[in-house]
Amino acid sequence: MIQGFTETNISAELSTEDNRINTAVASTQIRFLVKLINDMDGSVAYCYPNSVIYPRYTGMSFIYESVVASVDFYAAEINLLPAGHWKYEVYEVSWIGSVVVALNTAPDTEIDILPVADINGVVQGIVTKGILNLTEKSGTEQVQYNQHEVAEGTNYIYYGQ
Repeated sequence: MIQGFTETNISAELSTEDNRINTAVASTQIRFLVKLINDMDGSVAYCYPNSVIYPRYTGMSFIYESVVASVDFYAAEINLLPAGHWKYEVYEVSWIGSVVVALNTAPDTEIDILPVADINGVVQGIVTKGILNLTEKSGTEQVQYNQHEVAEGTNYIYYGQ
């Protein structure tokens, strides 16, 4: 499970190496495509997080971008709303040649197929999945107040002798 707050950068450490698919290439030739699915409205967001692959896990960081129209998911940028539970699926993408995570060299989705070339990434498959618990940033919650009638008498409760 990943814990995060709205309107902030998010860091995660996910177990990816135990499910590695393309072991024929070095870990420097691997990137991860993360698919985020909102539980409430079903909206989907994709991102290539900045990642560092360690022997047993991968450290990933997502950068918050405040302007929705300028989010660049190739550059690890996200803008996730509303808060709540988001499911995530992490897909392994591998390159044979130089790794360039950009338009026309990295798949946009898990089913995107690019022309065959050493500089184009290929989605190998899903390596892990789970839940992102996205909490409202302090002070931005939607607060609801209930107004009650003023009591006619005292609100003391007497008990015993």
